[in-house]
Amino acid sequence: MKAAVHTRYGPPSVVRIAEVDRPSIGDRDVLVRVHATTVNRTDCGYRAAKPFFVRAFTGLARPRHTVLGTEYAGVVEAVGSNVTSFNVGDRVFGYNEGAFGTHAEYLSVPQDGVITIMPRDVTFEEAAPGTEGAHYALSFITTAGVRAGHAVLVYGATGAIGSAAVQLLKHHGATVTAVCGTAQVDLVKALGADRVVDYTVQDFTRDTQRYDAVFDAVGKSTFGCCRRLLKPGGLYLSSDLGPGWQNLFLPLVTPLLRGRKVKFPFPRQDSEMVRYIRTLIESGAFRPVIDRQYALEQIVDAYRYVETGQKIGNVVISVVPPN
Repeated sequence: MKAAVHTRYGPPSVVRIAEVDRPSIGDRDVLVRVHATTVNRTDCGYRAAKPFFVRAFTGLARPRHTVLGTEYAGVVEAVGSNVTSFNVGDRVFGYNEGAFGTHAEYLSVPQDGVITIMPRDVTFEEAAPGTEGAHYALSFITTAGVRAGHAVLVYGATGAIGSAAVQLLKHHGATVTAVCGTAQVDLVKALGADRVVDYTVQDFTRDTQRYDAVFDAVGKSTFGCCRRLLKPGGLYLSSDLGPGWQNLFLPLVTPLLRGRKVKFPFPRQDSEMVRYIRTLIESGAFRPVIDRQYALEQIVDAYRYVETGQKIGNVVISVVPPN
């Protein structure tokens, strides 16, 4: 089968298209013919081994998993003898961080992994980007205990995580202020934001409003610069470890101060999570934003674009050309 392969850590150019063996399946596994996948920040981090500690999970000197990719949508090609949840021909989507392998024509996943039937009335290209940003956004919401009526600021509201967070916060009844650039103001309003701060015009950290939670969906701020935005007892959460990995340590320190706090969200990755995302997509509460689409053969260009930091929503890779 054809796959995007990397045998060493480094920039996008370490990735190449190659012929590799089709994955085998066990008694409880599902073989998926991948139609669409994505390139996201998670993939970029694992490919480059940044931060360095990811090598503890992926291989110290060289990557153990040569085919990356976390998100996928496709059709069940074969099932193991003990599989009861899926049938050949089912349209499925899911998330495969850790095992990876979605940047390829075929993928083997356990039937009890992060996989479920695709939402109705969506294409493979629309379903594939449905998990990465959404499951991080849901971890923000759960960790912060967001409830109806809470005021929440989302910094980086146009990325995969941020655009999902705006939609899902509204679904949970929050009042959302979104921070983005001028060109994306109308998009963010269409996602449901109650108020938009254009960071090219105004320093969002000088905002006069106060919030129950601040979500940094791009990992470019700090608790120190956002602390004044929080109400007493308010929470700051970031998608990144922060300078000096402070967002891992501040959750241990800030509760002792009995004031504004930092929490670090650890996302849930299981079949229940992806089934919940399916219901959100089917109900119209969430639709992943798609910026660009590339063919699998163009995946290096996709990596380069994602690493510009300018993508809006998601970058989709079509493994099987869409009809």
